[in-house]
Amino acid sequence: MRLYLASTSPARLTLLRVAGVEPLTIAPGVDEPAAVAAAEAVRGPLPAGEMVQLLAQAKAEAVVGALVGGEPIDGLILGGDSAFEVGGVIYGKPHEASVARERWHAQRGRTGVLHSGHWLIDHTGGAMNGAVGQVAEASVTFADDLDDTEIDAYIATGEPLKVAGAFTIDSLGGPFITRVEGDPSTVVGLSLSTLRALVKRLGYEWTDLWG
Repeated sequence: MRLYLASTSPARLTLLRVAGVEPLTIAPGVDEPAAVAAAEAVRGPLPAGEMVQLLAQAKAEAVVGALVGGEPIDGLILGGDSAFEVGGVIYGKPHEASVARERWHAQRGRTGVLHSGHWLIDHTGGAMNGAVGQVAEASVTFADDLDDTEIDAYIATGEPLKVAGAFTIDSLGGPFITRVEGDPSTVVGLSLSTLRALVKRLGYEWTDLWG
């Protein structure tokens, strides 16, 4: 069974590979701010869980009909999205060093929640055979003795600019995190236990995806 990952996230790709799955990646090309704005124009402000699920579904659906290596998709399509919430405020990727620094000053010593949306489409045989989705959450607590020198050094690496919440758990940001409650892979951007459950809901076994 082939898994198509509608994402260009290196962290999600690595996570799947470590778990024995070698996906084919496809850039979904979704305008995320526009998608959220369109939904909020109808429904009002979206809670973090609804927002990441909306974008996960949009990414998965965006690649339906795409050709990979000249061949139509035949397998499962996975879309994912993540957002970090602290004190009721939702944070995506900071992109700029000044924004990342501000967030780290605000979140050190505090606990936030990483919301990870998943949308899995069954496109076996080249046809739409069903879709399922679910949001996973994990709480993350940051060290309270983190000083400005460490924060500045971390931001200078560029790593926190490209990830939701301006931190990683599986790379340079890991030592600054003191506790995680929930599936740790959720914090990386993809809950493996949630994905396994979605695969089974579509009638397949997780081990069908092993390479």
